[in-house]
Amino acid sequence: MNNISDIKNCYGCGVCAAACPRNIIQIRLNKKGFYEPYIKDSNKCTQCGLCRDVCAYSHKELALESTSIHAWASWSDDEEVRKKCSSGGIGFEIGRQLLQEGYNVVGCRYDITNQRAEHYIATTVEELIPSIGSKYIQSYTTEAFKNIDRKKKYLVTGTPCQIDSFRRLIRKFRCEDNFILMDFYCHCVPSMHAWKNYIRMLEPVIGQITYASWRNKFNYGWHDSWLMGMDGDKSSQPVNWHDSYNMLIREKKTFVQSRMSQGDWFYKMFLGHYCLGEQCVKACKYKYDKSSADIRIGDLWGNTYKEDEKGVSALVTFTEKGKMIVESLKNATLVSQTLEVVAEGQMKDNARPVPISSLVMFLFEHHIYLNLKQWNIVLALFGKPFRAYAKLKRIFKIK
Repeated sequence: MNNISDIKNCYGCGVCAAACPRNIIQIRLNKKGFYEPYIKDSNKCTQCGLCRDVCAYSHKELALESTSIHAWASWSDDEEVRKKCSSGGIGFEIGRQLLQEGYNVVGCRYDITNQRAEHYIATTVEELIPSIGSKYIQSYTTEAFKNIDRKKKYLVTGTPCQIDSFRRLIRKFRCEDNFILMDFYCHCVPSMHAWKNYIRMLEPVIGQITYASWRNKFNYGWHDSWLMGMDGDKSSQPVNWHDSYNMLIREKKTFVQSRMSQGDWFYKMFLGHYCLGEQCVKACKYKYDKSSADIRIGDLWGNTYKEDEKGVSALVTFTEKGKMIVESLKNATLVSQTLEVVAEGQMKDNARPVPISSLVMFLFEHHIYLNLKQWNIVLALFGKPFRAYAKLKRIFKIK
């Protein structure tokens, strides 16, 4: 079959669904909690092969074969923007300037109705606001990617795998000149079952979720900004993301403020590698200096800016187009650095799941969602035996 029907555990980027001329590819969560393509009606498939052509997962090489790397430390000159954004706010400044230059921006926001991260198209600065801040769950891209008019100009943002597939798409339709592609340093994505479990833990206290944020520098600074901020209909009024720029950029006081450094459960599952997808563990080819984007952003961790608590963005360009955009920024500070400085603290190798992750994923696959006390018992009881078993497998080289 010259289509994606035999592709499993892929990146879930959704570009195949946007490319399909018959509109028969649907993106939905598989049993492990990761997005995956499905063909709704195989009888309508013409075997054109376009879905496979644009699929980054089915190609070993990156779409962008030749790169010219330049790197900067960077931050927004707007103190309110810098304060609100996860690192230095450079992604927002790139989007804001390109909007002013006639581009549309494809960003990512949190959808409280479907309780998921989703891509959307912003045409004004106010519409760009919901894209501020990191979302540490896999994003649903299908509707946004399908609604892109390839004759217009866009900044498209996404994970490295989403951007790799998207470059294949626009190259196939010979419209690369209309697009600027921006990805970010990506750790991996956790199963959406972990996010659903987390919401289920919180809803008895705060009600249906009306607001979610993953990073907050207001109270503890940039280096301890891994803080889940959650509100529900029991604990606050819903946030209207389109009221005004001044309202939205200010600090949002949340009912739940749970820090990673204090043992937040979601961050423990995610950054503890309890619920990673096979696509991240076995097939990610975008770490460190590997990208098909024009521009890459992220947190600039490491020693150079370790005393800075306002936040500093890592900024890397891989193409001359990306370099021209960055060097034209009007409302940002750029400090030229080596890639080694800018990417210090970023992963060079793929994440490795902890031994007990197989048990965690088994529970998730069977929709067994536990409360915090139950999870603590499971991890305490089975953590050591799973680690011991994994060690024995390594010693005796058992696959």
